[in-house]
Formats: sequence, structure tokens, C-alpha cells
Amino acid sequence: MTETLLTATVRKVLNRGTVIPAHPLALNENRKLDEARQRALSRYYIAAGAGGLAIAVHTTQFEIRDPKIGLFEPVLTIAKEEMDRADQTRSEPLLRIGGITGKQKQAVSEAELLHQLGYHAGLLSLAALKEASEDELIAHCIEVAQVIPLIGFYLQPACGGRELSYHFWKRFVEIPEVVAIKIAAFNRYQTIDVMRAVAESGRDDIAMYTGNDDNIVVDLLTPFRFVCEGKVVERRFVGGLLGHWAVWTSNAVELLKQCHQAVIKQEPISSELLSRNIEVTDCNAVLFDAAHNFQGVIPGVHEVLRRQGLLEGTWCLNPNEQLSPGQKEEIDRIYQAYPHLNDNDFVSEHLQEWLSP
Repeated sequence: MTETLLTATVRKVLNRGTVIPAHPLALNENRKLDEARQRALSRYYIAAGAGGLAIAVHTTQFEIRDPKIGLFEPVLTIAKEEMDRADQTRSEPLLRIGGITGKQKQAVSEAELLHQLGYHAGLLSLAALKEASEDELIAHCIEVAQVIPLIGFYLQPACGGRELSYHFWKRFVEIPEVVAIKIAAFNRYQTIDVMRAVAESGRDDIAMYTGNDDNIVVDLLTPFRFVCEGKVVERRFVGGLLGHWAVWTSNAVELLKQCHQAVIKQEPISSELLSRNIEVTDCNAVLFDAAHNFQGVIPGVHEVLRRQGLLEGTWCLNPNEQLSPGQKEEIDRIYQAYPHLNDNDFVSEHLQEWLSP
């Protein structure tokens, strides 16, 4: 069942590496779904050159799963329809990734819906299993993997997750249905644990994606080399599945191309790319509201999309999720400091087309 939708072409796109925005949720002033703008966001990311979309993840707001809100299936369906439409004129399919959360019953149910809607893989959050042992976590992963191919997600403690040992990852990559791993790579020690487990597994079919927001460019440029049974094995982050790439996406696509080219050339990394890493990190600190422990992360993303006309406002399903004090002024600052990082002109040129029925 898990392999039926993951064709060789889809695996090729995933393994080569691409930009996968974590898709936001478009709401109106009444905090109800704005379907036209939800579709416009998907169209923007696709037109910007993203290789896929990640829906029902943190940036989409976990509250969509609340039965009183009832937006889990609708937002997945809207994204599916937009990707269906786009795939009719593409040479390669868009990657369709859906978030999976909760304990076993909920996670399996969400995986089944993703499979029914034609999603290629599920990004599996273990946040609901904070007290579970590693044996229980592995059993959970195996159960969900019987329904849909898995993308592992290491939300490290530095950004609110739990520590997962090298031994966990060594067992996780033995699950045949694992196709990729996203690491919120804020801690180098813990990141190496995952990379080493993948290298030592002998599998070269697991695509590594950065979910790191404070070192994105360097993540994409760094070779992780290990000696495995007397041979040097290298693994790399090939792309990013990022809320940060839900804004200024066309420039993110160009940035990933530059990183891929630098890796292919195997030349010393330019000071320009290293400088770009700091610029991107400065922007992320503002957009994700690092100064207030990431409380304004989703409104920060929304504010940029609002300024570009893609959203009407920064509304979230949770009324308490708002821009933090001073965050708006900091967004003004990064717009002025790094004009080459935004894609306002690109959005302005196509906005009415994306908003059309």
C-alpha cells in the first residue's frame, strides 16, 4: 500500500533535493478559511519553482484538526487540487507531503486520509509521544509506515522537541518505508547522530532535508563524512522543508540552485554564500520571532504574505497568536537591509492571476 503512489519519478525529485514550503493557512477577518487566497498561496509556491508542498504541518496551524474547526481535510484537498492542476503541464510531478500528528489512532487515521488523497508521503511528528520509550516510538513509526511512506522529523530540544538518540535513528532508518528525514538541525551533535545512522545503514535512498532556520545555507553546503566498514560515506542535506521558505519563495529556489551548483563544482565555498547564510538567518530571526522564543512565528510569515497581497491579514485560528511587540518594525528593517532576498516584484506581477478562480 505504501509504495503505490511513490513512483520512481517522484523519488528522483525527492532525492535530488528541492524547495518544499510549509504551507500557511489563509484566513479572513472572521478567522474562517479564505479559499481563494489558500489556492493563491499554492499557485504562488508552484509558480516560484517549489518542487512540492507540505500541508497540515506546523505552519498550516495544528488547530485545523479540531473537529469544531474542521479544516484538516479541506486544506489537504485544496492543495491536492492545485497540484493536480499544475501537474498537467509539468514534466515532473510535485511532491505531495502531508503532516501526521497524534498518538497511534489519530496518526494512522491521518495517514489513511493522506493516502486516499494521493499524497506521496507523511511528515511524521512525534510531539504527542513525549513520554514514550524509543521502543514505543519505533513501533508507532512502523504502524504508520504500513499506510504511507514516511518522512521522519527530528524536532530537536533546542526548538521545542525531544532528544532522539543515535540508536533510535539507527532503528528508524531500518524501516523500509522511510523515504526522507527532515531535521530541525539546531544542535550539531544531534544532527550528526542522524546523519551517521543514515550513512551506516548503507541506504542511499533516504533524502535528507533541512528544517533548520538558523543555518539554512550552511546546512545545504556541508558534507557529512563517516567511515563505514572501512569506506568513507558522505551524506548531505539535499533540500529544505521549511516554514521560512513559505515567504520569498522564488528567491529561495534560486538560493538552493546556487547551493547545488557549489556542491557539484566541489570548489571552496564563496564568502558570498557564507554571507548570504547570515543574511537569511537574520531574516529568519525576525520572521520566526526568535527574540520571543518563536511566539510570533506564524504571524511573522503571514505579515510578509500580507504585505505582498497574498493574504489579507495575519489572522490565526488561535486569537492569541499575533505579531510580538517590535516584530513588525523588525520586518521593516530586514526589508530595507536585504532587498535582494524578497520577491515582491515577482508576486506583484502574478498576484491577480493567482487570485483568479
